[in-house]
Amino acid sequence: MRKYDLTDWLPTTKKEVKLRGWDELDVILFNGDDYVDHPSFGGAVIGRILEAEGLKVGIVPQPNWRDDLRDFKKLGRPRLFFGVSAGAMDSMVNKYTANKRLRSEDAYTADGRIDMRPEYPTIVYSHILRELYPDTPIILGGIEASMRRLTHYDYWQDKLQRSILFDSKADLLIYGMGEKPIVNLAHHFIEMLESSGKAYCTLDMTPTYLPQTVYQTKNVKSAEGDINLFSHKECLQDKKKQAANFRHIEEESNKYYASRIIQSVEDQYIVVNPPYTPMSTEELDYSFDLPYTRLPHPKYKNKHIPAYEMIKFSVNLHRGCFGGCAFCTISAHQGKFIINRSRENILNEVKKIIEHPEFKGNISDLGGPSANMYQMKGKDQEICKKCKRPSCLHPQICPNLDTNHGPLLDIYQTVDGMDEVKRTFVGSGVRYDMLLHKSKDKTTNENAKKYTEQLISKHVSGRLTVAPEHTSDRVLNIMRKPSFKQFMQFNAIFNKINKEHNLNQQLIPYFISSHPGCTEEDMAELAVETKQLNFHLKQVQDFTPTPMTIATETWYTGYHPYTLEPVFSAKTKQEKLNQRQFFFWYKPQERNRIIRELKKLNRQDLIDKLYPIYEQSPQKQYTLGKKGRRKRKK
Repeated sequence: MRKYDLTDWLPTTKKEVKLRGWDELDVILFNGDDYVDHPSFGGAVIGRILEAEGLKVGIVPQPNWRDDLRDFKKLGRPRLFFGVSAGAMDSMVNKYTANKRLRSEDAYTADGRIDMRPEYPTIVYSHILRELYPDTPIILGGIEASMRRLTHYDYWQDKLQRSILFDSKADLLIYGMGEKPIVNLAHHFIEMLESSGKAYCTLDMTPTYLPQTVYQTKNVKSAEGDINLFSHKECLQDKKKQAANFRHIEEESNKYYASRIIQSVEDQYIVVNPPYTPMSTEELDYSFDLPYTRLPHPKYKNKHIPAYEMIKFSVNLHRGCFGGCAFCTISAHQGKFIINRSRENILNEVKKIIEHPEFKGNISDLGGPSANMYQMKGKDQEICKKCKRPSCLHPQICPNLDTNHGPLLDIYQTVDGMDEVKRTFVGSGVRYDMLLHKSKDKTTNENAKKYTEQLISKHVSGRLTVAPEHTSDRVLNIMRKPSFKQFMQFNAIFNKINKEHNLNQQLIPYFISSHPGCTEEDMAELAVETKQLNFHLKQVQDFTPTPMTIATETWYTGYHPYTLEPVFSAKTKQEKLNQRQFFFWYKPQERNRIIRELKKLNRQDLIDKLYPIYEQSPQKQYTLGKKGRRKRKK
């Protein structure tokens, strides 16, 4: 790896601006994450894409919002606009667990410090900038803003919130992946400056016509094809209207050609312009080819940034996911259409990784939002362009979907063939339902079989994590996940291939408790089924409601947005703990509680399956001691 100078990073201080020979900046980005100059970090991508347009761009990572605000003043006023993002994650998901406890580590902060960003940085940073620079346009982006672009439920405040654009006092919001809209926005502002003769852009220059942007206005004229949602006030008064709104929001997020969405908020309107059509391979390659150093900024020397350590030897093959899982925000942000990097572009990145001084021969992940969707798309694209299904895999795999794993196999085999590469692993989630799917195309079926064998025999680092999420078909249907029977099939294949290759690897299933539709009995049955498969679960999570997922809207409103039928959700702390405890049926300290709960549910059959040593006859009654040993009742 070549030696870098300080000027190889986007400037973060006035001194670094001067080193580049600049007196002022065109765009200044404020970001809730530390600055890692790598294509997996959104702040770096947006900064580099604007830099490639000839603009002078600075970035202020994790500004101090609690002192005299010097971080917000140090780079001055930009000629065009301020860009504000909370970072790669929603700040509240990043900061708190499902039980609303403070997390012990912030993965996007040096040394994992948890005190370097406020709650809702998008709002906090924007308010400060508006106060300091009242006439400079403020543009929001990133996952926090993207997922909060319309009325949404906020789990941490336990209330329905307005669009974040309204509450942040910003001027425009870019949702989704931001390369195309940010470039066109910058060119718009440049044209406005040139035509006005002004030195700096002002609020009145902010556009309302750009695709993939959200703006606020006092007046809007509805056009044919627009979708007018129930107002924020109506949603506060009637949860069923909020649920009905979300169906439109999700469908438009997953369409090739979407409609404009309008929502009334108090005396204003929030207008969501339709997104750009999906990026091309050439456009995505261009984004990955920008001159990233692929390193944290030198200011973090000798510090450990967990998220960077996780991805520094990994390669992202594509964007988008057509799984449409009810609890996931990927399609709402990246879209369901897969945007692929070219084979050459991927291999070039592998070569850059090989040059890293710390590289010891192992690629930690060749994957994406879902590991095995590379180069997959509809056989007839015209059908896809008219489709509004949120998932191409649920309730069954779309007959128009090409699930050929051949191109992905080629990538794996080519990378494995490089002399400097010892092993490549797949750390991203694998959709085993596509591996089990029987296509009408013989080659597709053969490649699925080859991929499965190669994945398990060559690309597992001891453990392969997959996500069945639950065992109940009813709950899985709400989750938009395949039947648990398919996991059992894949588990059998995994064990068979391990045996054939004399490997001692584990399949680690991932499960969620307290998802909408899930009851205590469902969790108890999950415990029994996983026990019968000899799994002691560790990769588990209590459902966390996050903005703009159908699961969250169902959880909050009590209605499924597509049917408007009532759906039960565990909401109280005790209800959630009662469900979660069944994951850990094998722990002695949980046994008495679980037995008491199953007695309340009148499910002696499940007690007998979980704890066959537990006897209840009048002559012989036992309790379980602290270490799980039987004690005769006196």
